[in-house]
Amino acid sequence: MKKSMTFVLATLMATLVFTGCISDKHIIYLQGADSVYVVPQEIAQAFELKIQSDDQLAISVTSKDHELIAPFNNNTLIGSGGGDRSAGYSSSTANTQSGVSYFTVDRNGEISFPIFGQLKVAGKTTREVSQMIQDMLRNGTKEYAASIKDAIITTKIMSFKVTVLGDVKNPGVQTFTGERLTLLEAIGRAGDLNSSGKRAPVLIVREENGQRQTFEVDLRDQASVFQSPAYYLQQNDVVYVSPNKSVRVKGSTAYTLLGVSSTLVSMIISITSLVFTLSRR
Repeated sequence: MKKSMTFVLATLMATLVFTGCISDKHIIYLQGADSVYVVPQEIAQAFELKIQSDDQLAISVTSKDHELIAPFNNNTLIGSGGGDRSAGYSSSTANTQSGVSYFTVDRNGEISFPIFGQLKVAGKTTREVSQMIQDMLRNGTKEYAASIKDAIITTKIMSFKVTVLGDVKNPGVQTFTGERLTLLEAIGRAGDLNSSGKRAPVLIVREENGQRQTFEVDLRDQASVFQSPAYYLQQNDVVYVSPNKSVRVKGSTAYTLLGVSSTLVSMIISITSLVFTLSRR
């Protein structure tokens, strides 16, 4: 009786350990990060979002001289001209409230800014656009002879969105008001992967400069995540998590083995309980 009980317990422990090892290996994110980043490491590149076509920009012009900046901060529709209207594009649509003007970047990467006309902004950061307009205002141009020495320009991207699809809890389009969104943050906003979602590879589809490219990331590997060019997401990125079809589809080998394993573990637990009960009599 004691030998039988010992054998049953040993079998149960081996099954549980084996199952636990497999689960950890295939599910845990960022394996190895606990040892790699014990000593803080500098981020290789500081990330700054680049402006793209169809982005919505909020640009504010401030100065002590309200009269001089009036053409840039008014309450009428501005920047509505230009662009390729025949193709359904307007160079920009802007409406101003409380000194902030809103512009849409056209397909040529330009906005129609008051006084200065068409300004190329695609490929620049918001900081670079602010600096460009600020220099034009402070130094004066042929379009605007006056110079506003204390002009301060602030530019923000208002239309940052990404799409997370596949085997996550809350798939769909995510809108974001900031300019720095990581892959892990986007997955977190989607409620994380379901248990049946594949941790590798996670696919990121990106359109940039008229080209489409894809990246694959292994969420279990810290190096694959943090060193990926897709770790910092960009506007209109699509993140896709594949389902583990062998687990989800009934009738598959893995599905059958999973069911058999669950039944076996239940049987072992029941037998163990019975053996303990009989051994006490």
